Amino acid sequence: MSEPLYLAKSDDGYPALLPQMANRHGLITGATGTGKTVTLQSMAERLSYAGVPVFMADVKGDLSGMAAAGVVTPKLETRLKDLGLEGFVPYANPVAFWDVFGQGGIPVRATISDMGPLLLARLLNLNDTQTGVLQLVFKIADDQGLLLLDLKDLRACIQYVGENAKEFTTEYGNVSTASIGAIQRGLLTLEEQGGELFFGEPMLDIHDLMQVDANGRGIINVLAAEKLIHSPALYSTFLLWLLSELFEQLPEAGDLDKPKLVFFFDEAHLLFSDAPQALTDKVEQVVRLIRSKGVGVYFVTQNPLDVPEKILGQLGNRVQHALRAFTPRDQKAVQAAAQTMRANPKFDAATVITELGVGEALVSFLDEKGRPTVVDRSTIFPPASRLGPLSAEERQAIIQASPLLATYGQTIDRESAYEILRGKPAASQPAPGAIPAPPAGNGAPDVNDWGNHSTAEARPRPTPQPRQSAPAPQESGGIFGTIGEMLGGSTGPRGGKREGMIEAAAKSAARGMAGTVGRELGKQILRGVLGSILGGRR
Repeated sequence: MSEPLYLAKSDDGYPALLPQMANRHGLITGATGTGKTVTLQSMAERLSYAGVPVFMADVKGDLSGMAAAGVVTPKLETRLKDLGLEGFVPYANPVAFWDVFGQGGIPVRATISDMGPLLLARLLNLNDTQTGVLQLVFKIADDQGLLLLDLKDLRACIQYVGENAKEFTTEYGNVSTASIGAIQRGLLTLEEQGGELFFGEPMLDIHDLMQVDANGRGIINVLAAEKLIHSPALYSTFLLWLLSELFEQLPEAGDLDKPKLVFFFDEAHLLFSDAPQALTDKVEQVVRLIRSKGVGVYFVTQNPLDVPEKILGQLGNRVQHALRAFTPRDQKAVQAAAQTMRANPKFDAATVITELGVGEALVSFLDEKGRPTVVDRSTIFPPASRLGPLSAEERQAIIQASPLLATYGQTIDRESAYEILRGKPAASQPAPGAIPAPPAGNGAPDVNDWGNHSTAEARPRPTPQPRQSAPAPQESGGIFGTIGEMLGGSTGPRGGKREGMIEAAAKSAARGMAGTVGRELGKQILRGVLGSILGGRR
């Protein structure tokens, strides 16, 4: 087993997070200004030192200082003496910066196809009817062989469905013009918020978040979220998508000596704000099940009531900073926080929570048997890295030195729905340094296909055509006509088509062949929020 990660000092000893229990999830809460950010920074760098990669969002811009060594000031020196931390030596952590907008870090992208209609519907704030139409658009895109990679692909496909609504209605269901318009308006708003920078290729490979450096220390992945947090729906949906990608792609790992990745979800209340119950239920399922994939999820928020009760019950490692009981809701939060920790007979937790100073917290971690330890009033250890942000020059130097910049630095715009529907060539070539695609027709997958699409999807598609009306009914002609109808099928007086024996046999054979090919090539796409729970991507 790995060494315990000591994070604080109490009157009874040194509370420690056990690495083998770090994937049992956790909660860091407290009012603003009570020291949550320092706790987050200290916990992340100790996990990194133990060889555990970390992902965290930097909503205030000050977590970038983790990439630089701290400075021992007179105030810090006094604190170190009080904590008994002799021989404290500041050090810098290995950090990778990411940014949806590509300004404060390596660009991070997802494809429209991979995001799926349900997460997009939440992002666009669609109602149930509009969500149904969006799901219909995705289904038509699959059936027509249209790749949905970026926003212009989705807009073109929605326009195509709207213009041919009558032809699609009988097979797929009613396509409301009002819903089409609402979706298009939502996409326009998303573009204005910078969504067009997030959707596209190359798509983020989640394995690039689980790297260690040459010294065996886990890379701390910092998402620059100062601008992203101003679009709360995009922020929370992106993090939820990332969590679902981890769940879908990682294999079962069982109990490990330490997690493969620890995921810190800052401003967690944004995930559950106005979220439908179905989405909350899926998040709960992911939190329950992702532990076995070797991933720990830690929610960081001001109020423990921000996290639904069912999810709160899954969070075994707790760090509770001070809460202010100024309102009835605040008083309820204090009682909820105190009651969910294992009581310490030496003090009343509900009273102490309102008396904690900056940097103090009530701490309860899981022991080696998975049991919550008795809550301790503790002082959090300071981080060894810088408290405060990097300068713009320091950040850019780290970004430019990252080996991941060659992979994600340039957008790839290959042929997809927009080009097929508009009859236009792809706008750009693959980024410099990208592995070239193999020649067409050799059966090899497209190595530049970062969107996890199958080989079958990457092939050129014919231009989709609106459905044609049924052929006019023809008159039968005696016994030969009857035999012909039995073998070849017939058309009813209202245009309905009755299947003949030859056609039925051919379809049956085609279905068998298609099933075999589909299993081999993984052609079928099943989408949805947290898709593995709903059946997985095949």
